[in-house]
Amino acid sequence: MGIDTAIEFADRLLYEKSGRHLNDLQCVILRQAWGGQTYSTIAIAAGYSEGHVKDVASQLWRVLSEALGERITKGNCRSRLIYWLKRAKRKVVSATEKLSAATELRGLLPLDSKGGAGLPADLPPDLPADSPLDSLADSPLDSPADSMTTPLEGGTAISDPHFVGREPAIATLDALFDQGHRLIVIQGEGGIGKTTLAQRYLSSQRFDLTLDLLMAKETANITAVERVVEEWLRQDFNEEPGRDFGVTLGRLKRHLREHRIGILIDNLEPALDAHGQLVHPHRRYVELLRILADPQGRSVTLVTSRDRLCEPGFKAHHYRLPGLTLETWQQLFHSQGIAEAALQPLHQAYGGNAKAMEILLGTVLNDFDGDLALYWQINHTDPLVETDLKNLVVSQVNRLEQLDPMAYRLLCRLGCYRYQTIPKLPVEVLLAQLWEVPPAQQRQVIASLRNRSLLETYQGQYWLHPVVRAIAIARLRASADWQLANTAAARYWTDSIQQITTLAAALQALEAYYHYLELQEYGLAADVLLKSRHNQWQQFLPLASSLYRMGLLQPVVAAINQVLPKLEVSDHSRAKLSELFNLLGDVYWITGRIGNAIECQQRTISETDGALAHLQATEATRLERYYLKMLNVDSHLSIGLYRIDLGELDAARNQLFQVIKLTSNTDHAAWAEKASVALALVQAQLGEVDAARSLADQIYASFMGQGIPEHAGRFAYFFLLLGQTYHHLGELAIATKLYQQTFADANHYVQVKAKALTGLATLSRQQGQSAQALDYHRQSIDLLEAIGATCDLAEAYYQLALTHQSLPNAEWAARDYLQRAIALFRDIKAPHRITQISAQKAFLG
Repeated sequence: MGIDTAIEFADRLLYEKSGRHLNDLQCVILRQAWGGQTYSTIAIAAGYSEGHVKDVASQLWRVLSEALGERITKGNCRSRLIYWLKRAKRKVVSATEKLSAATELRGLLPLDSKGGAGLPADLPPDLPADSPLDSLADSPLDSPADSMTTPLEGGTAISDPHFVGREPAIATLDALFDQGHRLIVIQGEGGIGKTTLAQRYLSSQRFDLTLDLLMAKETANITAVERVVEEWLRQDFNEEPGRDFGVTLGRLKRHLREHRIGILIDNLEPALDAHGQLVHPHRRYVELLRILADPQGRSVTLVTSRDRLCEPGFKAHHYRLPGLTLETWQQLFHSQGIAEAALQPLHQAYGGNAKAMEILLGTVLNDFDGDLALYWQINHTDPLVETDLKNLVVSQVNRLEQLDPMAYRLLCRLGCYRYQTIPKLPVEVLLAQLWEVPPAQQRQVIASLRNRSLLETYQGQYWLHPVVRAIAIARLRASADWQLANTAAARYWTDSIQQITTLAAALQALEAYYHYLELQEYGLAADVLLKSRHNQWQQFLPLASSLYRMGLLQPVVAAINQVLPKLEVSDHSRAKLSELFNLLGDVYWITGRIGNAIECQQRTISETDGALAHLQATEATRLERYYLKMLNVDSHLSIGLYRIDLGELDAARNQLFQVIKLTSNTDHAAWAEKASVALALVQAQLGEVDAARSLADQIYASFMGQGIPEHAGRFAYFFLLLGQTYHHLGELAIATKLYQQTFADANHYVQVKAKALTGLATLSRQQGQSAQALDYHRQSIDLLEAIGATCDLAEAYYQLALTHQSLPNAEWAARDYLQRAIALFRDIKAPHRITQISAQKAFLG
């Protein structure tokens, strides 16, 4: 195929898409690109600057991409155009008897002397006549890009009324990417179309993966960058984060270099200070942005912001998004049958704002029966003071308040939602805010907002444009509905989740906590954390407990610490305080803050002792006494478990004996059984073999008798302890069975699953299965690093060191992992464990 045929082919495609033919510069670009020339060479040949050539070329590649339904670039234009012309030839050769098939090509091929669709003279003649017949629906002119275009009266066509007039912007983004820019800030006022442009660009570029990060509207609610990147790695790359943020970013950077990933960071300005730099609490976002700007990456990050990003530590290209042209406005209004006579002053008043165009269109259609002239006649004496979207939305909201007071109230109430963890709301959430509206009329109220473009919607889900939400929440705070709306939202989130079987369900239930926090109803916020539900481990546990078992340790710590200082100490609140301290202690323990964990459990013991003493002199239900006693003995048991991890075995044994004494033959006998499991492990570690074996056998028989292995999820931690006991006693078969049972049934109980893997690794090492041991070690350490379980991670590194010590020529690795373990034990202030480890002289020689 020659270049002239290719140019004719491209010209036909361009005319089909835009109604315009190739201009001279575009022909030069195609001709030079066909020969493999660089942009600088093309610029010299064409007599234009290199930058202008790149801009025109990007727009050309964009149009060809849309026409053919695949990404076309300077580097692949020759091969792809040859492919599509060969494809066209196969269709004609395979269906010559069907002139209608040739007609379907719509004149894409040159006509022969008889007026029929002929083949280009320079097409390769050696294609077999019996080539498989491709479906005509797969031709370039029938690609998805073309099927979106709908012809309208008067010859006008709108492919998508929500995305018009942005071909130059798309071409600019393509050019910036081709120039090596990997972090592009799309800047502009509210409603100009930044987010829509970024989303459309990312969805059209055939990335391997696209990632979204929506910044909270208020700075105080911005999600920590560590959690964002961890979520990306886990959910989108199926990889666990590192133990520190630097390692986590390194893993993300590798993916950005290996894959074509499109990333959208939307609404950045709440994270910026007055100087355009990241606010102090979120300075670590700088580290993420530096990785995203890596010029060696194959990925692109689009950031939308009203404010300029002025961080000197990385290269970000700013693209100021202009308003839509008058021609675009005219095209859209004409497509809806609206005369454009008064459109020019409106376009000028609103600066071509995309959101303004959409809102005005809805207002004219819904409130003025499509009479734009009447709308302008009424409103021309009251133009906006400024041309930004905020003023426009204020005007629109004021009008809504007059025309539809109930829709106005709903709009304001919807401002109370965070749109972060759950960025789009199901319709039931909206209905929860319409408590005073008869059910038959509720959806009409929602439609009123949607029709006026004040409520975004897609596939049955709803959300507010950030600027609209800013106005809605400001008005809601000043109204009598502030408390009612947040309370209704909190009740919906709470009542809609009956069981915690997935992380999504747990996070949805947690939304209620944030609404009560906004109301400064700290007691109710605490109630959300403490509300018990059945979970995937056949347990009936508080929400906070289910969350940390799923690996969300830091969010639980933050949530509890936000409400604890706000709760007044009283007889009425003692039970609530006690349970919060009990939960916080367990999370501190897992994360290596064992001193803080012990303090929390001692606080629980003190509070429950005081409450129980008070109940002796008052009327109280049996349930109240049971609950307080349960918290008391559970805290005693927790301290015993903490002492085991510290290596303080004598203190642990005394604590566990105390639990058994407090609970044996009482309503809390289950805690005596749990303490006995831990006590057997302590006795085995202390070398009290006969006592440990007798107690372990008794417990094991009891567990088997209760059929617990079939439901080991709820007993996972104590099954694990029993496995460790038999491991110390040399009963490797039973230990293996218990470890495997724990690992299989732990499900999302990440900490227990990881500890079981460490146990299996140790057993494999002892049985000479080094490769299997190292694999178990790797899985365990990855899980523990992911959730920040410092105590268990220290032990995992120690066991990995022992495994390397058993391997030939691995002394250096053994010493390295031993030092890591000692450093972690030092961090958690466990001198007894360091002393025990240091006794391994082979490491220290």
